[in-house]
Amino acid sequence: MAAATVWSGEIPVAEAETVGMSTERLQRIDTAMQRHIDAGDIQGAVTVVARRGKLVHFKAHGLMDVEAETPMADDAIFIMMSSTKPVLGVAAMMMIEEGLMRPTDPVSKYIPEFEDMQVAVLAEPADEDVSPYQVDRENLPAHRLVPATTPITVQHLLTHTSGLASGGLGSAVSPNAERTTLAEYIPTLGNMILDFQPGSRWAYSGGTGLDVVARIVEIVSETPFEEFLQTRIFDPLEMTDTHYNLPESKESRRVVIKDRDLSRWMGPTTYFSGSYGLSSTAKDYLHFEQMLAGGGELFGQRLLSPRSVAMMGSNHLGDLYRGFSQQAKGQGYGYTVSVILDPIAAGSRRSAGAFGWGGAFGTRSWTDPAEELTGVIMLQQPYGPAQYDFENAVRQAIID
Repeated sequence: MAAATVWSGEIPVAEAETVGMSTERLQRIDTAMQRHIDAGDIQGAVTVVARRGKLVHFKAHGLMDVEAETPMADDAIFIMMSSTKPVLGVAAMMMIEEGLMRPTDPVSKYIPEFEDMQVAVLAEPADEDVSPYQVDRENLPAHRLVPATTPITVQHLLTHTSGLASGGLGSAVSPNAERTTLAEYIPTLGNMILDFQPGSRWAYSGGTGLDVVARIVEIVSETPFEEFLQTRIFDPLEMTDTHYNLPESKESRRVVIKDRDLSRWMGPTTYFSGSYGLSSTAKDYLHFEQMLAGGGELFGQRLLSPRSVAMMGSNHLGDLYRGFSQQAKGQGYGYTVSVILDPIAAGSRRSAGAFGWGGAFGTRSWTDPAEELTGVIMLQQPYGPAQYDFENAVRQAIID
């Protein structure tokens, strides 16, 4: 582990064997990461593992800047992309827990523009809609609009079953508006056409659906969303390096991603999304996952009750979740996180009941309640085999 790191929040460092893990086997993480670096699959990574509240692995690998040959730092700052989403999930759970909103609430209760939305369906056959991600936007099929048979609810948004901006026919025929602030932009989404009837399927609303929930959090808490995250989540969890707008003093710690234009993701913004936008470190996201592993509490600060954490990390969709491929098995979906139901069917290295999510640039973190374990891998190349090999090495290092 990196001895130079100072953990301001008292997450104790321990020998792996004291929490039922093998120091020798955890070193396979280093071997796997170096193999992928040598192959050119990834430029570098930071990996962290904790079990039973003790830190047992924390390592930086490879390069933070390839051209400058700068070694990866253990406090390197990564663009989190959709790893932002579980943070929104916790914010939503806090408001649900406080009774300020309910999962079953229609969005129109808070944002009237969401009344009476419509769904795009094929003209023939009459009631068949178009599968998401299969729309040729240059050659749209004949279609018509029908009323939504049920209003979009908070739960639909948290589970990506709303049909809002999920890449289907409705998205293709909907108007676009500039994203300035949540307060200005979100009401315009009431003019969007839905891709399918709410609740009828899972399809990822990668950059929009959870922003609606962020706006509802603003409304019911009477607090700007970015301020809510700072004061209610980041400050209590001592997530001191997690930002939408990274301070200039920290820019030198940002990973320089090889062969990728980052201008879209690095500029200052006034649009604080619940879907994407955060930059952060492995340490900060370990704090976040440790709070969930601790039943909603860390450093003496309780953000959620254990039952609220369990609700967030439980499957709410029956067998509706099939992942991006629509072929995934043994998995479910909670509030902003996927859930392992059957590790064998899922081909997963996590236990049944483990939940988490990741980002498009390669970041991934999860909480495994059965093993009292949390894992964080920070990449800036979305290379699945490196993520799998990390999780596999963590899994096989458990020896009790």
